[in-house]
Amino acid sequence: MTEPLSVLFLCTANSARSIIAEAVLNAEGRGRFRAFSAGARPAGRVNPLAIATLAEAGYPVAGLDSKSWDRFAGPGAPRMDAIITVCDQAAGELCPIWPGHPVTAHWGLPDPAAVTGAEAERRAAFAATLAALRRRIGALVSTPGLSADPARLRARLAAIGQAEG
Repeated sequence: MTEPLSVLFLCTANSARSIIAEAVLNAEGRGRFRAFSAGARPAGRVNPLAIATLAEAGYPVAGLDSKSWDRFAGPGAPRMDAIITVCDQAAGELCPIWPGHPVTAHWGLPDPAAVTGAEAERRAAFAATLAALRRRIGALVSTPGLSADPARLRARLAAIGQAEG
């Protein structure tokens, strides 16, 4: 068996979108992927509605935490094959130099944590984010023979990011 592809999902606060992506890819990746998440300016806590949305959909939530991308940029950090930004702010951030020069991609999604109003509206925003990430991650994990070949991985991630979320 080959080593799983390691994917780091980035978002500014690392409290919702990137956390959801990490949990979904780890569950759906069928051992072919290993997902992580981090933020440029981490909130320090995972949004409770992100946890609730994941748990209600049957995804494991133990161990999910909001953390800085510095954890993945220094010596001793896990090797990354791909880094995917999931929010517009992180796409424009000045990113660290990642060890190994992994493939980068952008899968921008609206911030469900920015939705205000009734709880039902906020929950619907988180459910929509989960659904969009499940579709994108489903497209990734269903790609046969995907490997750490940078050109192929870059093309596949870009195509997924350009498809409707």
